[in-house]
Amino acid sequence: MKADIYNLKNEVVGSMDLPAEVFDTKWNANLVKQVLDAQVANRRAPWAHVRDRSEVSGGGKKPWRQKGTGRARHGSTRSPLWVGGGKAHGPRNDKDYSQKVNKKMKRVALFAALSRKAKDGELKIFETLAIDAPKTKALAEALKGAIALPKGGKRWDVLLVSDVTNKNLFRASSNLVKTKVLAADSLNVFDILNHKNLFLDKGIVEKIATHYKV
Repeated sequence: MKADIYNLKNEVVGSMDLPAEVFDTKWNANLVKQVLDAQVANRRAPWAHVRDRSEVSGGGKKPWRQKGTGRARHGSTRSPLWVGGGKAHGPRNDKDYSQKVNKKMKRVALFAALSRKAKDGELKIFETLAIDAPKTKALAEALKGAIALPKGGKRWDVLLVSDVTNKNLFRASSNLVKTKVLAADSLNVFDILNHKNLFLDKGIVEKIATHYKV
């Protein structure tokens, strides 16, 4: 599968063969959704929490004797029936929402997402994504030619995949709206589908194929 190679001025400076096993696979909507749902669920951190009767204070002594008072029997003021007692059946922060997806499923879904980007014309290969200084303005200027932003638009909507040694790129991207930089070994279905444009450094293509053991 042939792909053009661009420079940061959005000029074609060459071409390269993309591995078909990675960038030319069938779209599998069900598998991609399953992997995406699992990834989102695994990021979920439950924070809603109510205290049950073992966590509230008080209740060490029986409120009154069992018989002879004419009142209902109670063993503790920490019961959910009492004001200030524990709450029954409330949300707990120890709930586990994680879902397991095996490595092969993740890999196939990742390749399907990459292939979809390539077929939709939303994938571009760049000679290099390196910039000279960790300046947001410098990165914005470099991306202007490759992304046609509407007048006054500030939402770049781009995922940049480069080498981890490209520190300037990682720093410069932090202040651009909906712009994210990932290393090849951190690629995932959520980030690929969450950004319209996918820009890869030329040297990353081989790393993706090697890392995910095509």
